[in-house]
Amino acid sequence: MPKERLQKVLAATGLASRRECEQIILDGRVSVNGCKVDSLPVLVDPEVDKIAVDGRPLRAERKVYFLLHKPKGVHCTNYDPDGRPRAVDLLGGVRERVFPVGRLDADTTGLLLMTNDGELAQQLTHPRHGIPKTYRAHVNGRVTSEQLEDLRKGVWLAEGKTRVSEATIIHAARDQSVVEITLREGRNREVRRILAKIGHAVRKLIRIRIGPLSLRGLGPGEFRPLSSSEVHLLKKYRPPPPRAMKGRPVPAGTRRSASEESRNRPRHREPGRRAPRRSSTD
Repeated sequence: MPKERLQKVLAATGLASRRECEQIILDGRVSVNGCKVDSLPVLVDPEVDKIAVDGRPLRAERKVYFLLHKPKGVHCTNYDPDGRPRAVDLLGGVRERVFPVGRLDADTTGLLLMTNDGELAQQLTHPRHGIPKTYRAHVNGRVTSEQLEDLRKGVWLAEGKTRVSEATIIHAARDQSVVEITLREGRNREVRRILAKIGHAVRKLIRIRIGPLSLRGLGPGEFRPLSSSEVHLLKKYRPPPPRAMKGRPVPAGTRRSASEESRNRPRHREPGRRAPRRSSTD
């Protein structure tokens, strides 16, 4: 059997996500054939090599998948020396060693996938796959369609330029607004930071969807297992291309910008007059 990277083998057994497994190796907690390893890369043959973590032989667990509605104040980590509430603590009765796929900060609530399937976790979190994640944000002040267009064009963060995949105004009033934003990347506290860039502090943030999965039917702190059809759908899921905002309905109480109005206004030509030909570079 061809050799594989050690962190991939560890993740495949359900120990943790691949990135977390890399840190476990670097912390010196893994041994291969009785020899401690604490650097990368390491290639192993899982059918031949004897791998142990914290002195215990590595054993594959059956793959399990759960959706959790993470409440506020709960942390997305399996190791917390300060003893703070963890997402994994909410999964009462689950015997397998599951971990959160991606992270929500402590103040953000909503949909969180918990599993021991490292390969699926890699698929859902790696930026190259572009899995959409949708958030509903309650913010201070009135959000305009022009500001959401700015988010689509991109705003600069410390790591570089970032842009949203989709953005919709759900409600807009003078003192507060509700918007839904879909991202296809996963930078730290990204939704809060990009909304702050356009002048709106987030009061409440909920993740309502990950790819084909939604939060529907789950109250804060509740969880449920994924059905076999949901697991199959998630593994085969390929995100659709981002939808453009042009021409989308704007909720009552908001206004389109002048440029949006002109783009969506029907164009009329004088009878017998031919429209100008577009160049191939338009």
